[in-house]
Amino acid sequence: MTRALAILIVGLCFSVAGELMLKTGMNKVGVLSLHPENLLSGLWRTFTNPLVLIGFVSVFLASIFWLSVISRIPLSLAYPMMSLSYVVVVAASALLFRETITPSRVIGVAIIIAGVYVVYRS
Repeated sequence: MTRALAILIVGLCFSVAGELMLKTGMNKVGVLSLHPENLLSGLWRTFTNPLVLIGFVSVFLASIFWLSVISRIPLSLAYPMMSLSYVVVVAASALLFRETITPSRVIGVAIIIAGVYVVYRS
């Protein structure tokens, strides 16, 4: 179980890093319009951005770690623990992107942490 948790934490780090890279890359690309007339040029700009590509690679690596985790422990235990990525992303968003973290978000993060604790203790 300890090994699975260590693997889960590494995967969680890859996942969070990937999401942060995707966001940073998209901040440089700008808004991705889904309108048919702008879609192809927007996708080209998006997928030629190195930060977006690195973000996708990081998320893919997280998936490999995830497969290792779910091959070792029950999904009903592993999946709730992945929600800790929300906690890390909220904190990182405040630090890296200067996003405002409202009291309701803090309460939500606290509920997530409490939920993971309850699941882990069961």
